[in-house]
Amino acid sequence: MITFIPLTGFLGAGKTTTMTAAALALQEQGRKVAVITNDQGVELVDTKLVRSKLDSVAEVTGGCFCCKFEDLVEAIVALVASDSVDTVIAEAVGSCTDLQATVVRPLRQYYGDDMVVAPLTTVVDPLRHLAFARAAERGEPESDLSYLFRQQVTEADVIAVNKLDTIKPDRAEELLASLRTSNPKATVVGYSATTGAHLDTLLDAWQAPATNEDVVLDIDYDRYAAAEAQLAWMNQELDLTAVGEGFDATAWARTVLQELSVWAAEHDAVIGHAKITVETAEGDFAKLSLTESGAQPTLDRAADAHAPAGRAVVNARVACEPDALDAAVTEAVKAADLATAVTSSATTPVSFKPSYPRPVHRLAPAGA
Repeated sequence: MITFIPLTGFLGAGKTTTMTAAALALQEQGRKVAVITNDQGVELVDTKLVRSKLDSVAEVTGGCFCCKFEDLVEAIVALVASDSVDTVIAEAVGSCTDLQATVVRPLRQYYGDDMVVAPLTTVVDPLRHLAFARAAERGEPESDLSYLFRQQVTEADVIAVNKLDTIKPDRAEELLASLRTSNPKATVVGYSATTGAHLDTLLDAWQAPATNEDVVLDIDYDRYAAAEAQLAWMNQELDLTAVGEGFDATAWARTVLQELSVWAAEHDAVIGHAKITVETAEGDFAKLSLTESGAQPTLDRAADAHAPAGRAVVNARVACEPDALDAAVTEAVKAADLATAVTSSATTPVSFKPSYPRPVHRLAPAGA
Protein backbone atom coordinates (compact mmCIF):
# COMPACT_ATOMS: atom_id res chain seq x y z
CA MET A 1 0.00 0.00 0.00
CA ILE A 2 1.46 3.35 -1.03
CA THR A 3 0.70 6.81 0.36
CA PHE A 4 -0.19 9.59 -2.07
CA ILE A 5 0.19 13.17 -0.77
CA PRO A 6 -1.52 15.83 -2.97
CA LEU A 7 -0.39 19.46 -2.80
CA THR A 8 -2.11 22.47 -4.26
CA GLY A 9 -1.69 26.22 -3.77
CA PHE A 10 -1.33 29.43 -5.72
CA LEU A 11 1.64 30.14 -7.95
CA GLY A 12 4.72 31.13 -5.96
CA ALA A 13 3.54 29.66 -2.66
CA GLY A 14 6.56 27.39 -2.43
CA LYS A 15 4.96 24.06 -3.30
CA THR A 16 8.08 22.66 -4.94
CA THR A 17 10.30 23.71 -2.04
CA THR A 18 7.77 22.23 0.39
CA MET A 19 7.53 19.01 -1.58
CA THR A 20 11.31 18.61 -1.77
CA ALA A 21 11.93 19.43 1.89
CA ALA A 22 9.15 17.10 3.00
CA ALA A 23 10.43 14.28 0.76
CA LEU A 24 13.92 14.57 2.24
CA ALA A 25 12.49 14.62 5.78
CA LEU A 26 10.38 11.54 5.10
CA GLN A 27 13.38 9.74 3.63
CA GLU A 28 15.24 10.40 6.89
CA GLN A 29 12.37 8.57 8.61
CA GLY A 30 12.96 5.55 6.39
CA ARG A 31 10.33 6.19 3.73
CA LYS A 32 11.04 5.62 0.03
CA VAL A 33 9.70 8.82 -1.54
CA ALA A 34 9.02 9.92 -5.12
CA VAL A 35 7.65 13.27 -6.31
CA ILE A 36 5.63 14.47 -9.29
CA THR A 37 5.74 17.99 -10.72
CA ASN A 38 2.94 19.40 -12.87
CA ASP A 39 2.48 22.26 -15.32
CA GLN A 40 0.32 23.55 -18.15
CA GLY A 41 3.42 23.64 -20.38
CA VAL A 42 6.61 21.63 -20.84
CA GLU A 43 10.28 22.18 -19.93
CA LEU A 44 9.84 22.70 -16.19
CA VAL A 45 12.44 24.58 -14.16
CA ASP A 46 11.22 22.92 -10.96
CA THR A 47 11.80 19.40 -12.26
CA LYS A 48 15.48 20.17 -12.84
CA LEU A 49 15.96 21.43 -9.29
CA VAL A 50 14.06 18.53 -7.72
CA ARG A 51 16.12 15.98 -9.65
CA SER A 52 19.28 17.51 -8.21
CA LYS A 53 18.07 16.53 -4.75
CA LEU A 54 15.87 13.44 -5.17
CA ASP A 55 16.27 10.21 -7.10
CA SER A 56 12.66 9.44 -8.03
CA VAL A 57 11.01 12.27 -9.96
CA ALA A 58 8.30 12.36 -12.62
CA GLU A 59 6.31 15.12 -14.25
CA VAL A 60 2.86 15.56 -15.76
CA THR A 61 2.81 18.33 -18.37
CA GLY A 62 0.29 19.90 -20.72
CA GLY A 63 -2.44 20.40 -18.10
CA CYS A 64 -3.38 20.01 -14.47
CA PHE A 65 -3.87 16.67 -12.71
CA CYS A 66 -7.65 17.03 -13.02
CA CYS A 67 -7.48 17.20 -16.82
CA LYS A 68 -4.53 14.76 -17.02
CA PHE A 69 -5.85 12.28 -14.46
CA GLU A 70 -4.76 9.14 -16.31
CA ASP A 71 -1.29 10.62 -16.85
CA LEU A 72 -1.06 11.18 -13.11
CA VAL A 73 -2.04 7.58 -12.40
CA GLU A 74 0.47 6.29 -14.96
CA ALA A 75 3.22 8.38 -13.35
CA ILE A 76 2.40 6.99 -9.91
CA VAL A 77 2.36 3.41 -11.20
CA ALA A 78 5.66 3.87 -13.05
CA LEU A 79 7.40 5.32 -9.99
CA VAL A 80 6.20 2.51 -7.77
CA ALA A 81 7.18 -0.13 -10.32
CA SER A 82 10.63 1.22 -11.15
CA ASP A 83 11.80 2.58 -7.80
CA SER A 84 9.72 0.57 -5.30
CA VAL A 85 8.54 3.75 -3.59
CA ASP A 86 6.04 3.72 -0.75
CA THR A 87 5.20 7.45 -0.77
CA VAL A 88 4.43 9.81 -3.66
CA ILE A 89 4.11 13.58 -3.20
CA ALA A 90 2.58 15.48 -6.11
CA GLU A 91 2.15 19.24 -6.61
CA ALA A 92 -0.63 20.46 -8.86
CA VAL A 93 -0.41 23.45 -11.19
CA GLY A 94 -0.60 26.66 -9.18
CA SER A 95 -3.72 27.85 -11.00
CA CYS A 96 -5.69 24.65 -10.33
CA THR A 97 -8.50 24.07 -7.84
CA ASP A 98 -11.45 21.70 -7.21
CA LEU A 99 -8.96 18.89 -6.56
CA GLN A 100 -11.08 17.19 -3.88
CA ALA A 101 -13.69 16.39 -6.53
CA THR A 102 -11.45 15.86 -9.55
CA VAL A 103 -8.36 14.13 -8.13
CA VAL A 104 -8.66 13.11 -4.46
CA ARG A 105 -12.08 11.41 -4.58
CA PRO A 106 -11.42 9.63 -7.90
CA LEU A 107 -8.12 8.26 -6.57
CA ARG A 108 -9.80 7.05 -3.39
CA GLN A 109 -12.75 5.54 -5.26
CA TYR A 110 -10.92 3.86 -8.14
CA TYR A 111 -7.52 3.09 -6.58
CA GLY A 112 -8.30 2.93 -2.87
CA ASP A 113 -7.29 -0.72 -2.66
CA ASP A 114 -3.74 0.18 -3.67
CA MET A 115 -3.14 3.61 -2.14
CA VAL A 116 -3.93 5.78 0.83
CA VAL A 117 -4.61 9.36 -0.22
CA ALA A 118 -3.39 11.77 2.44
CA PRO A 119 -5.26 14.98 3.34
CA LEU A 120 -5.33 17.53 0.52
CA THR A 121 -2.82 20.26 1.40
CA THR A 122 -3.02 23.85 0.16
CA VAL A 123 0.31 25.67 0.44
CA VAL A 124 -0.14 29.39 1.19
CA ASP A 125 2.29 32.30 0.84
CA PRO A 126 1.46 34.61 3.78
CA LEU A 127 2.30 37.79 1.88
CA ARG A 128 0.08 36.79 -1.04
CA HIS A 129 -2.74 35.91 1.39
CA LEU A 130 -2.38 39.24 3.20
CA ALA A 131 -2.44 41.13 -0.11
CA PHE A 132 -5.73 39.50 -1.14
CA ALA A 133 -7.13 40.10 2.36
CA ARG A 134 -6.22 43.81 2.29
CA ALA A 135 -8.00 44.20 -1.06
CA ALA A 136 -11.13 42.64 0.46
CA GLU A 137 -10.90 44.89 3.52
CA ARG A 138 -10.78 47.94 1.23
CA GLY A 139 -14.05 46.80 -0.30
CA GLU A 140 -12.56 46.06 -3.71
CA PRO A 141 -14.52 43.62 -5.90
CA GLU A 142 -13.06 40.13 -5.68
CA SER A 143 -10.76 39.57 -8.66
CA ASP A 144 -10.85 36.30 -10.56
CA LEU A 145 -7.37 35.46 -9.24
CA SER A 146 -8.48 36.14 -5.67
CA TYR A 147 -11.53 33.95 -6.30
CA LEU A 148 -9.26 31.12 -7.44
CA PHE A 149 -7.03 31.55 -4.38
CA ARG A 150 -10.09 31.44 -2.07
CA GLN A 151 -11.32 28.21 -3.63
CA GLN A 152 -7.91 26.57 -3.10
CA VAL A 153 -8.02 27.47 0.60
CA THR A 154 -11.67 26.50 1.03
CA GLU A 155 -11.18 22.92 -0.16
CA ALA A 156 -8.06 22.19 1.91
CA ASP A 157 -7.85 19.52 4.56
CA VAL A 158 -4.53 21.08 5.57
CA ILE A 159 -3.72 24.77 5.09
CA ALA A 160 0.09 24.90 5.08
CA VAL A 161 1.31 28.46 5.58
CA ASN A 162 4.83 28.46 4.18
CA LYS A 163 7.47 31.23 4.44
CA LEU A 164 6.52 32.18 8.00
CA ASP A 165 10.06 33.49 8.36
CA THR A 166 9.16 36.31 5.96
CA ILE A 167 6.72 38.01 8.38
CA LYS A 168 6.97 39.07 12.01
CA PRO A 169 6.07 36.44 14.66
CA ASP A 170 3.05 38.34 15.99
CA ARG A 171 1.72 38.82 12.45
CA ALA A 172 2.25 35.12 11.80
CA GLU A 173 0.22 34.14 14.86
CA GLU A 174 -2.58 36.50 13.82
CA LEU A 175 -2.64 34.99 10.34
CA LEU A 176 -2.72 31.39 11.59
CA ALA A 177 -5.47 32.22 14.07
CA SER A 178 -7.51 33.98 11.36
CA LEU A 179 -7.21 31.01 9.01
CA ARG A 180 -8.28 28.61 11.76
CA THR A 181 -11.34 30.73 12.49
CA SER A 182 -12.39 31.09 8.87
CA ASN A 183 -11.62 27.44 7.97
CA PRO A 184 -12.75 25.42 11.00
CA LYS A 185 -12.68 22.05 9.21
CA ALA A 186 -9.07 22.44 8.10
CA THR A 187 -5.86 21.81 10.00
CA VAL A 188 -3.73 24.97 9.83
CA VAL A 189 0.06 24.70 10.22
CA GLY A 190 2.85 27.21 9.77
CA TYR A 191 6.44 26.49 8.75
CA SER A 192 9.32 27.46 6.49
CA ALA A 193 10.27 24.99 3.79
CA THR A 194 13.51 26.87 3.15
CA THR A 195 14.81 26.71 6.72
CA GLY A 196 12.92 23.59 7.78
CA ALA A 197 11.45 25.33 10.83
CA HIS A 198 8.29 23.55 12.05
CA LEU A 199 8.17 21.32 8.96
CA ASP A 200 7.38 18.45 11.32
CA THR A 201 3.94 19.96 11.95
CA LEU A 202 3.12 19.48 8.27
CA LEU A 203 4.37 15.90 8.25
CA ASP A 204 2.23 15.18 11.32
CA ALA A 205 -0.84 16.68 9.63
CA TRP A 206 -0.43 14.24 6.74
CA GLN A 207 -0.71 11.34 9.18
CA ALA A 208 -4.09 12.52 10.49
CA PRO A 209 -7.48 11.75 8.88
CA ALA A 210 -8.81 14.10 6.24
CA THR A 211 -11.20 16.58 7.89
CA ASN A 212 -12.65 18.39 4.88
CA GLU A 213 -13.13 15.56 2.42
CA ASP A 214 -16.89 16.15 2.15
CA VAL A 215 -16.48 19.74 0.98
CA VAL A 216 -18.33 20.67 -2.19
CA LEU A 217 -17.00 23.80 -3.83
CA ASP A 218 -19.61 26.17 -5.16
CA ILE A 219 -17.32 26.83 -8.08
CA ASP A 220 -18.11 28.65 -11.28
CA TYR A 221 -15.98 26.94 -13.93
CA ASP A 222 -16.37 29.90 -16.28
CA ARG A 223 -14.89 32.17 -13.62
CA TYR A 224 -12.24 29.57 -12.82
CA ALA A 225 -11.27 29.51 -16.50
CA ALA A 226 -11.26 33.32 -16.61
CA ALA A 227 -8.86 33.42 -13.66
CA GLU A 228 -6.46 31.05 -15.41
CA ALA A 229 -6.81 33.03 -18.63
CA GLN A 230 -5.57 36.19 -16.88
CA LEU A 231 -2.15 34.58 -16.72
CA ALA A 232 0.25 34.32 -19.62
CA TRP A 233 2.42 31.21 -19.34
CA MET A 234 5.89 31.05 -20.86
CA ASN A 235 8.28 28.13 -21.01
CA GLN A 236 11.28 29.04 -23.18
CA GLU A 237 14.72 27.56 -23.78
CA LEU A 238 17.83 29.57 -24.67
CA ASP A 239 21.35 28.55 -25.67
CA LEU A 240 23.98 30.79 -24.03
CA THR A 241 27.57 31.29 -25.18
CA ALA A 242 30.18 33.39 -23.41
CA VAL A 243 31.68 36.19 -25.50
CA GLY A 244 34.97 35.76 -23.65
CA GLU A 245 36.38 32.83 -21.69
CA GLY A 246 33.38 32.37 -19.46
CA PHE A 247 30.18 33.90 -18.09
CA ASP A 248 28.40 33.93 -14.75
CA ALA A 249 25.24 31.81 -15.11
CA THR A 250 23.83 33.02 -11.81
CA ALA A 251 24.33 36.68 -12.71
CA TRP A 252 22.71 36.17 -16.11
CA ALA A 253 19.58 34.60 -14.60
CA ARG A 254 19.42 37.21 -11.85
CA THR A 255 19.56 40.04 -14.40
CA VAL A 256 16.74 38.55 -16.47
CA LEU A 257 14.49 38.29 -13.41
CA GLN A 258 15.42 41.75 -12.14
CA GLU A 259 14.51 43.27 -15.50
CA LEU A 260 11.25 41.30 -15.60
CA SER A 261 10.44 42.39 -12.04
CA VAL A 262 10.89 46.07 -12.92
CA TRP A 263 8.79 45.69 -16.08
CA ALA A 264 5.97 43.96 -14.18
CA ALA A 265 5.93 46.68 -11.52
CA GLU A 266 5.83 49.43 -14.15
CA HIS A 267 2.96 47.72 -16.00
CA ASP A 268 1.02 46.65 -12.88
CA ALA A 269 1.35 43.02 -13.97
CA VAL A 270 0.94 40.49 -11.15
CA ILE A 271 3.69 37.87 -11.16
CA GLY A 272 2.47 34.41 -10.25
CA HIS A 273 6.02 33.19 -10.49
CA ALA A 274 9.03 33.47 -12.76
CA LYS A 275 11.83 30.91 -12.55
CA ILE A 276 15.05 30.32 -14.44
CA THR A 277 17.58 27.53 -14.52
CA VAL A 278 20.87 27.78 -16.39
CA GLU A 279 22.71 24.50 -16.88
CA THR A 280 26.34 25.02 -17.82
CA ALA A 281 28.39 22.99 -20.27
CA GLU A 282 30.09 21.34 -17.29
CA GLY A 283 26.77 20.07 -15.90
CA ASP A 284 26.47 22.58 -13.06
CA PHE A 285 23.36 24.75 -12.87
CA ALA A 286 21.92 27.89 -11.31
CA LYS A 287 18.29 28.37 -10.31
CA LEU A 288 16.57 31.62 -9.31
CA SER A 289 12.93 32.57 -8.79
CA LEU A 290 10.69 35.61 -8.50
CA THR A 291 7.19 35.75 -6.98
CA GLU A 292 6.37 39.44 -6.73
CA SER A 293 6.50 42.43 -9.09
CA GLY A 294 9.18 44.89 -8.03
CA ALA A 295 10.91 42.38 -5.75
CA GLN A 296 14.41 40.99 -5.97
CA PRO A 297 14.90 37.41 -7.24
CA THR A 298 15.52 34.59 -4.78
CA LEU A 299 18.63 32.47 -5.30
CA ASP A 300 17.82 28.78 -4.97
CA ARG A 301 21.11 27.46 -6.33
CA ALA A 302 24.26 29.16 -7.63
CA ALA A 303 26.48 27.90 -10.43
CA ASP A 304 30.17 28.40 -11.18
CA ALA A 305 30.91 31.93 -12.36
CA HIS A 306 33.05 30.97 -15.38
CA ALA A 307 31.09 28.78 -17.77
CA PRO A 308 31.91 28.80 -21.50
CA ALA A 309 28.34 27.96 -22.49
CA GLY A 310 25.00 26.92 -21.06
CA ARG A 311 21.35 26.27 -21.66
CA ALA A 312 18.65 28.27 -19.89
CA VAL A 313 14.99 27.47 -19.26
CA VAL A 314 12.62 30.29 -18.39
CA ASN A 315 9.23 29.58 -16.77
CA ALA A 316 7.10 32.70 -16.26
CA ARG A 317 3.47 33.04 -15.15
CA VAL A 318 2.38 36.67 -15.31
CA ALA A 319 -1.01 38.40 -15.42
CA CYS A 320 -0.69 40.00 -18.85
CA GLU A 321 -1.18 39.19 -22.51
CA PRO A 322 1.12 36.51 -23.98
CA ASP A 323 2.67 38.85 -26.54
CA ALA A 324 3.46 41.36 -23.78
CA LEU A 325 5.24 38.66 -21.76
CA ASP A 326 7.15 37.53 -24.86
CA ALA A 327 8.36 41.08 -25.45
CA ALA A 328 9.25 41.65 -21.78
CA VAL A 329 11.31 38.48 -21.52
CA THR A 330 13.04 39.21 -24.84
CA GLU A 331 14.12 42.64 -23.56
CA ALA A 332 15.17 41.19 -20.21
CA VAL A 333 17.34 38.61 -21.97
CA LYS A 334 18.99 41.32 -24.08
CA ALA A 335 19.85 43.23 -20.90
CA ALA A 336 21.28 40.10 -19.28
CA ASP A 337 23.33 39.27 -22.37
CA LEU A 338 24.84 42.75 -22.35
CA ALA A 339 25.50 42.77 -18.62
CA THR A 340 27.23 39.37 -18.52
CA ALA A 341 28.91 39.26 -21.97
CA VAL A 342 26.74 36.49 -23.38
CA THR A 343 25.37 35.71 -26.81
CA SER A 344 21.99 33.98 -26.58
CA SER A 345 19.73 32.28 -29.07
CA ALA A 346 16.21 31.38 -28.06
CA THR A 347 13.41 29.17 -29.22
CA THR A 348 10.46 31.11 -30.56
CA PRO A 349 8.55 32.63 -27.62
CA VAL A 350 5.72 30.31 -26.73
CA SER A 351 3.64 32.23 -24.20
CA PHE A 352 0.04 31.06 -24.05
CA LYS A 353 -3.08 31.09 -21.92
CA PRO A 354 -4.39 27.83 -20.43
CA SER A 355 -7.35 26.20 -22.10
CA TYR A 356 -10.71 25.77 -20.37
CA PRO A 357 -10.40 23.25 -17.49
CA ARG A 358 -12.22 20.02 -18.35
CA PRO A 359 -11.69 17.41 -15.60
CA VAL A 360 -11.76 13.72 -16.48
CA HIS A 361 -13.73 13.03 -13.28
CA ARG A 362 -15.69 15.24 -10.90
CA LEU A 363 -17.13 13.22 -8.04
CA ALA A 364 -19.43 14.29 -5.22
CA PRO A 365 -18.71 13.13 -1.66
CA ALA A 366 -19.82 9.62 -0.77
CA GLY A 367 -23.49 9.62 0.12
CA ALA A 368 -24.15 13.04 -1.38
